[in-house]
Amino acid sequence: MTGKITIGKIILGAAALCVMIGSFVVVGYVKSLFKGPDYAELPSCYPFKSAAKEKQYREYYEDRMKEWPMPSETRIIVTSYGRTAVRLSGRESAPPLVLLPSGFASSLIWLPNIEGLAPFFRIYAVDNIYDVGLSVNSRPVTTGEDLTAWLDELLTELGLDDGVTLMGLSFGGWLTSRYALVRQGRLRSAVLAAPVATLFPLPGEWAWRGIVGALPPHRFFMTHFLINWMCPNLANAKDEYKKRLLDHWMNDALMAMKCFTFRMPITPTVLTDEELRSLQIPILFLVGENEVIYPAAQAVDRLKTVAPWIVTKIIPDAGHDLTIAQTELVNSTILTFLQGIGIDSRKGYNAVR
Repeated sequence: MTGKITIGKIILGAAALCVMIGSFVVVGYVKSLFKGPDYAELPSCYPFKSAAKEKQYREYYEDRMKEWPMPSETRIIVTSYGRTAVRLSGRESAPPLVLLPSGFASSLIWLPNIEGLAPFFRIYAVDNIYDVGLSVNSRPVTTGEDLTAWLDELLTELGLDDGVTLMGLSFGGWLTSRYALVRQGRLRSAVLAAPVATLFPLPGEWAWRGIVGALPPHRFFMTHFLINWMCPNLANAKDEYKKRLLDHWMNDALMAMKCFTFRMPITPTVLTDEELRSLQIPILFLVGENEVIYPAAQAVDRLKTVAPWIVTKIIPDAGHDLTIAQTELVNSTILTFLQGIGIDSRKGYNAVR
């Protein structure tokens, strides 16, 4: 009897030890995702999974860039945070408009809007230093403060010391609001297009749908758990052009998912009433009527209550996809707003400046 109990205890102890070791392995792997890479010994292919994946992505990216609707050039700008890819379009003498992409997207996200905006502005379409695209961070980027410091360095290196209009979509919209808080004097104006968080916390549904949407088979789960939810107008569009734009958008994301290593994303935050009131430059807030990250009407109501000088516009027949689902309306709203605050987009700044 004693022998049987002892053997049983040994078996149980061994099993417990195996479970413990397995748990340490799993926990260690999860912690490694949060910790990030060793920046002292980054592989030459970082942030890609391999040299082959880097080649594949760059070839895909360059092929997509052939769709840019007008002459442009790509510059690689070096800051203390790494190398940033910026695509320039439009007359050099035109007012500067800096475009920040949404999360898990590059400057390619602005392709539908360029034709309508570049004739009036000098466009600087940026690949976020800590996201997909051709930009490569060479040091940790873990907070919103890191991103605003990087963006400030980038504008300096581009020679954009003041008079800048900064426009961001989704995560880029949130970053635009954060930058305006700390470097308001450098900006002429700002456009926040469906900024994530910013006005209300991200819903829990955003998190679990994002996780499920990244599961294989990627296209199936991305379509059914993310796109159909975030972009109902595009998902149900009958227009072949809009269907093609949605396909391109998904292909961009799927290619990035295939080629890039995981980097722990920065969580966007909500601006306090005091922070919103401190924003004294002209600001345009755009939101689709079918937005899912917060109710469009409630977002507008908060701004009208706390910072009524911020211009707001609810875009009909659009959700988080507003810049693609309603490209012409979004572009015309931006142009009307900027011309109305003293920026003559045909000749540069007018006497109101």
